[in-house]
Order: sequence, then C-alpha cells, then structure tokens
Amino acid sequence: MTGRRLITFDWALKRLLRSKANFEVLEGFLSELLATDIKIVEILESESNREEALDKYNRVDMKVRNSRNELILIELQYERQHDYLQRLLFGIAKTITEHVDAGAAYSKVPKVIAISILHFDIGQGQDYIYHGTTTFKGMHTHDELLLSEAQQQMFRHQTVREIFPEIYLIRVNRFDEVARNTLDEWVYFLKTGDIREEFSARGIKKAKEVLDLLQLPEAERRAYERYQEDLHFQASMVESTWGAGMLEGERKGRREGRREGRREGRREGEINLLTRQLQSRFGPLPDWVMARIAEADPSVLDRWSLAIFAAASLEELFSDLQAWRKEDSP
Repeated sequence: MTGRRLITFDWALKRLLRSKANFEVLEGFLSELLATDIKIVEILESESNREEALDKYNRVDMKVRNSRNELILIELQYERQHDYLQRLLFGIAKTITEHVDAGAAYSKVPKVIAISILHFDIGQGQDYIYHGTTTFKGMHTHDELLLSEAQQQMFRHQTVREIFPEIYLIRVNRFDEVARNTLDEWVYFLKTGDIREEFSARGIKKAKEVLDLLQLPEAERRAYERYQEDLHFQASMVESTWGAGMLEGERKGRREGRREGRREGRREGEINLLTRQLQSRFGPLPDWVMARIAEADPSVLDRWSLAIFAAASLEELFSDLQAWRKEDSP
C-alpha cells in the first residue's frame, strides 16, 4: 500500500481531471486501454457533467476529443442496471448526432469510443475487460468486408471497424487485484483506490501526485469526504432494503417454491427501496403512486429508481401516469 489516501476515480472525473494541467492522467489511462498514444485536445460537456443528485450517487461521465478528432466517452457507474447496454447504445447515438453539423456529409460522422467502468455485474462472462467492435462477415464466403482504396482515403481509416463505434466494458468487481501488466495497474487503481510504488503504467505516477487527498484545498477535501459519505449511505440503503426483500422472498419460497420466492423477494426489495427513496424526496405517497409501483415489473422499477433524483415531482417521474389514471377512473 502507498500509505497515502488517493481520491477515487469517479471524483477525479467529476472535479479534477477536467483541468488541462491534469490531461496527462487521462491520457495515460486511455493510452494503456486503447494500446495507442492518446492526446486529449478538449473536454466536452456530457450528459452528467451537471451537478445532479442522480449522478452524484450513481453515475459520472466525461466526453473528450482527442488529436484524431475521435470522441471518447468515459463513464463510471456503481449501481446495477439491467438495460445498461441499451442506454450505452443510446448515449453513443446521441453523441454522434450532436456532433454532426446540419447538412454535413455522412463522411463527417465522428468516430466514437465508449468506455464503461462498471462496479456491478453485467451479462455473463469470465473476463473483466470486454471490447466490442463492428465487422461485416460474408454469409457464404466468410470473408471480412474491407474498405476500398477510395474509402480509405476519404475516411482516413483502413478498416470498417475503425469507422464504427467501439465499446470497452471494464467490470471492476471481476478483477482479482493482480496487476499482470500496465493496463492492470490502472484497473487495480480503479478497484482499490491505491497506486503501488512499483507501478509504471503511462500516467499512473501523475495520477498518484494529482489525486493525493492531502494535496487538496480544505474546502475541496471536505466536499470529497461528504461525497464519500453519501456513497456509503446510498450503498447501505440498497443493501439493507435488498436484503430485507431477499429474506421475505426466501420465507415465501419455502411455502411456494424456492425459485419463485427468490424472484419475488428481489422484486419486493426493489419496491421497498423505491418507496423509501420516493418518501424521502417527495413525502407521503398518494394511492395512485403506490398502486403503480405494486404493478411495475423489475425493469420499470430500476428505471424509476435511477430517475428519481432528477425528477422535480411525482408527476414528472411517472410521466406516463396521466393516461393510466384516466383509464382507471370510474
């Protein structure tokens, strides 16, 4: 261990690494992950650069442009989300449309690289880093479709996969904390918040210097400590409510069957968590909200839980309720 407390990467993304003086840290991380020399030109505004409660507790992201005019989306998320891959796809599509001028040729569509640092399990697989690209394979000949010479000159790329978005999924919780190479040194830091003395990855020494908690101004250090306390509180709420739901589900499982009981227990845990969050933010809940929650499936409960802190009212959160309430009115 280093003996010094380092700021976690989510706080660094939110506050410290947006300064040009600290680009070296991000450039080092990106260069190791993408296995090429990355130079950041500018930090762009992204969806959760705003100081919103939902982002404060769950998700932080950053959008940068590199010297090749590629757009790199870096996102860190703590809480599980079943439709995360679809939301990731939506974010990539939105980024592309935002960065193409009206009337521009399709050749101006930017290359997007999305990097997700996830502190929860997503999908099924043994690895802790997954890389997704797009290629076209012949259905009969099984050969790969390549760019023509004219296309290579126009797009300044050699292969089709270089045109389409690329996605990196870093499943931090699956990392065994054994740094086998310089990329693993960065993953080790992402998981443990520690940088060992022997680490030599690009940008890692600068990160150790920039992210030293003791070097922060007093006000910034207090803000960071409050942020960490909030994260602990939110994690405890999820764990406690989820656990209560699981126990209730197991009791039902003994009477009705283990598999169905566990499924119901997970759902009750999600309902309990959402109800407590809503009451904390909006006060006592009307009957129509309780009825809607009771009928919702797990994916909808997840969506509401993630959107609760960004909504100004119950009506805004349950934006599809007006028609639903009219249908149920006598």
